[in-house]
Amino acid sequence: MRTLLVWCPDWPVVALDLVEGIPATGPVAVVRANRVIACSEAARAEGVKRGLRKREAQGRCPRLTVVEHDPDRDARAFEPVVAAVEELVVGVEVVRPGSCAMAAKGPARYFGGEERTAEAIVERIAEACGVESQVGIADGVFAAGLAARTGRIVPRGETREFLAGLPVEALDRPQLTDLLRRLGARTLGDFAALPAADVLSRFGFDAALAHRLAAGRDHRPLAVRRVPPDLDVTDRYDDEPLDRVDVAAFAARSLAERLHERLAGHGLACTRVAIEAVTVDGQELHRVWRHDGLLTAAAIADRVRWQLDGWISGRRERPVSGIVRLRLVPEGVLTHVGLQPGLWGETGEERDRAHRALHRVQGILGPEAVLTAVLGGGRSPDDQVRWVPWGDERTPARPGQPPWPGRIPAPAPAQVLAAPARVMVYDAAGAPVEVSGRLEVSGPPARVVFGPERRGRERAVEVIGWVGPWPVDERWWAAEESRRRARFQVALPGGWGLLLSLAGGVWSVEAIYD
Repeated sequence: MRTLLVWCPDWPVVALDLVEGIPATGPVAVVRANRVIACSEAARAEGVKRGLRKREAQGRCPRLTVVEHDPDRDARAFEPVVAAVEELVVGVEVVRPGSCAMAAKGPARYFGGEERTAEAIVERIAEACGVESQVGIADGVFAAGLAARTGRIVPRGETREFLAGLPVEALDRPQLTDLLRRLGARTLGDFAALPAADVLSRFGFDAALAHRLAAGRDHRPLAVRRVPPDLDVTDRYDDEPLDRVDVAAFAARSLAERLHERLAGHGLACTRVAIEAVTVDGQELHRVWRHDGLLTAAAIADRVRWQLDGWISGRRERPVSGIVRLRLVPEGVLTHVGLQPGLWGETGEERDRAHRALHRVQGILGPEAVLTAVLGGGRSPDDQVRWVPWGDERTPARPGQPPWPGRIPAPAPAQVLAAPARVMVYDAAGAPVEVSGRLEVSGPPARVVFGPERRGRERAVEVIGWVGPWPVDERWWAAEESRRRARFQVALPGGWGLLLSLAGGVWSVEAIYD
């Protein structure tokens, strides 16, 4: 389908300017998980770019203003831009904060061509919001998004050739990109040339969607079904209209969970969700959010919360009265039989009761009172786990896929110590075990001696088996942050074991196996 996509460059930085007044003309960087995800033009002139660590970015630009990423802020600031586009074109779909798409055929016929349509939209956004934007037009949302980066209109029927010469990094899937490059597929054309069946069987469903994008075929037509009317979910708030963001956020989460459960009950998942609201005075609001994957319950709740925040707190289209009816309509529905139940199942009274209890604890003690572990990448057990509050987005701090040189092999330890415990390791002759720069072990570990206990005595434990060393040389380019160590797994009597680390001549216990 011929698609027009509006893209606002460096949107997290622009949103920061619009909402918090931090000028986007100065050196500004927005970071997430200690890495830069967006920066201003002034920061790029100093060598700052996406993907840099926070400290490295500050080293390149000492005047850099660093702000943590806030998806709510981005979505709230983008609402006036979408409203300005809707003054000219109907049927706008929000791809993500900073980007929205629509069918190009109707507007092109009305304005007298695709180029004139693009000019009209860019001018309207600049007049209404004072925001710079670019428009790309191509066959499909993915190609239109890439074309918008250079403000290009790809001629009809030439989208595949346009995509073929772009690097695989355009897919914005770091793990898949790294694997494709190691396999020799460096462009989207190389990736698209692979057999679709082989891509699905080797890399999985998400890679199969990416393969369709690389070939210039939008993934939405894939297994799309007509949405049955009973999939829509609606709530009314006649007694207490939604006029505060916190109340609206609670309503959004409840309604999103109902929608997700209803879809899961039919073996479905959606890639787009339409949000409809009616205010006390009869004003009707409508917006469509899309996602480059399958929307989970948490993802649906986030998008509904962002939209309600934009309607209630935004500068444009603010309801003159509270919202009395909220309706969610799933669109872009796919057959999805791979839904796996959670700890308490995906439906049922037990799951609802557990969720309510956890939310209640958070309401009393704060969000950090209930944490869940997210497993990601890293070389040590303590690097691989990130703790996130219950209900927040479960994203790992580091990508979980290899390569992670020096990573400890399975099995995972049963307990990771918050602070490593210092020990001594001796060989059979009673000499301390040492490791040379070439990873040569002075002698097989025979005893592990723990520090003095309460009575002032040391405790020695015999080693019945060991493997290692696994070397780790981290951040060797930064003298103050570099860390070099060698690690061993040792088996002890009684069926338990230790993960030992030797750094700077000091032995310590990092984790315990049982």
